[in-house]
Amino acid sequence: MKSTIENIGSSIIVAIERLGFAIRLFLDSFYWLFFGRKHKQYLRLSQVFEQVRVIGFDALPIVMALAFVVGVMLSIQLLYAFADFGAESQVLVAIAKSVTREFSPLIIGIIIAGRSGAALAAKIGSQMISQEIDALRVMGVVPVRYLVLPALLGLIISMPLLILCADFMAILGGAVFSIESLDMSLFAYLKESFDVLEVNDIYQGLVKSVVFGIIIALVGATTGFNVTGGAEGVGRATTTAVVASIAAIVVADMIFSYFLTQEV
Repeated sequence: MKSTIENIGSSIIVAIERLGFAIRLFLDSFYWLFFGRKHKQYLRLSQVFEQVRVIGFDALPIVMALAFVVGVMLSIQLLYAFADFGAESQVLVAIAKSVTREFSPLIIGIIIAGRSGAALAAKIGSQMISQEIDALRVMGVVPVRYLVLPALLGLIISMPLLILCADFMAILGGAVFSIESLDMSLFAYLKESFDVLEVNDIYQGLVKSVVFGIIIALVGATTGFNVTGGAEGVGRATTTAVVASIAAIVVADMIFSYFLTQEV
């Protein structure tokens, strides 16, 4: 019993330390973004563009494919559920609003957490093990500015763009499956779907996407900087980064959904 309580207490302490470290990384990143030139720590735009390419453009095929499948899945389930009430015509409204507000940000956040969050943790973790981080400090390069800031900015830029693509593909997927049941043309379905959307629907998804991008970057970097135990530790850090990112994204999604919905 005593050892169990001690383990729980130590886990809580580690979690608080990691949270504080993540907050410090976030603040340091933006400090070097705005004041790096003063200390001759320049942010190279080529690094940011490379991160946008890797995180955003390279992930576009899988994001579009999964968003399309999600749209079809929602269409199947909603047509079946609404048929009991004779409200099949409301399917396009439900798909358009649920996709833009909830499903696209959540699903894309999970995909990018598993893809880019794990990669960031593995990259920084392997550099910690090989002492490349110490070498950067010796050369006068700030690791946060060089490793974390480009990834953070890349995620902040890429996530909203991916969400917009996913919104369109999910609505298109719903349209492809629903138009026959609703006796509508594809163009009419898409037009009516975009007509029912409000600015706030898109806004909610974009706000969530930026927050999820920040979470993925900070969790991945924090986990990477705390790697110990050689190659095995890098493997554990990669797994931890994915699990922690997804858990944080789900919790953040719940919180933001509540407060953004209250404003409507």
